[in-house]
Amino acid sequence: MPEFRSVIAFLVGLSAMATLSVTAQISMGNGRDNWIMLDGASREGETLTIPEVKIDGNGWLVLHPFEDGKPNGKITVGHTYLSSGISRDVAITVERPVNTGDMFIVMLHRDVNENQDFDFVFIEENKVIDEAVFEGNVMIGHAYPAP
Repeated sequence: MPEFRSVIAFLVGLSAMATLSVTAQISMGNGRDNWIMLDGASREGETLTIPEVKIDGNGWLVLHPFEDGKPNGKITVGHTYLSSGISRDVAITVERPVNTGDMFIVMLHRDVNENQDFDFVFIEENKVIDEAVFEGNVMIGHAYPAP
């Protein structure tokens, strides 16, 4: 249960415009037009390979770390650019040593200004330029233990 609370806290931190009543309805997972398929994911050193990712529009597959048992949405430890559509065997390199079982939030961010630079720059307290991808109240992302 503490991990679930940590993920909810992470989601609250990502959505500056969410109110408490709306936050309770936000979840993580896959959508109809955007998804991250983790079954069969692998790791070689610090590079994770995700079998399939679909993003509707150009964007980024991003890794946020867990620190002290909680996800930290204020920093990233890896990202890779994705063109709109389905991408297979997506490699994403973690910018620090990775051990089996290390927890991450793997999620999609939209390349809002279409410059192919990951703009993880806060423009509001909890909102970055290249914002998280949502379908309704579902943030496209997953808590993920490294293989």
